[in-house]
Amino acid sequence: MIKVNLVLLLALLVSAFSLVNVRYESRRVYMALSKAQSQALRLEADYDQLLAHKRAQAAPLRVQQLAADQLHMRPINPAVTEYVQAVAQEKGQ
Repeated sequence: MIKVNLVLLLALLVSAFSLVNVRYESRRVYMALSKAQSQALRLEADYDQLLAHKRAQAAPLRVQQLAADQLHMRPINPAVTEYVQAVAQEKGQ
């Protein structure tokens, strides 16, 4: 009878320690999940902000202004258009 009681006591201690370990692991995993979700929300907000910034930078009026100011480009005009014709190369050269 004492051996059965010792085996049952040992089984009780093992199950108690495993329960504590499982609860600790579940809390740790829950905290990691919470951190990952908050980071995902933060990254999504950053992504939305970058998309808005990209749209603002790519606005046609802004691109046209930068092309005129920095690259000294001007709108196309048929009066100053130059046409380039391709020269056919001879065989054998």
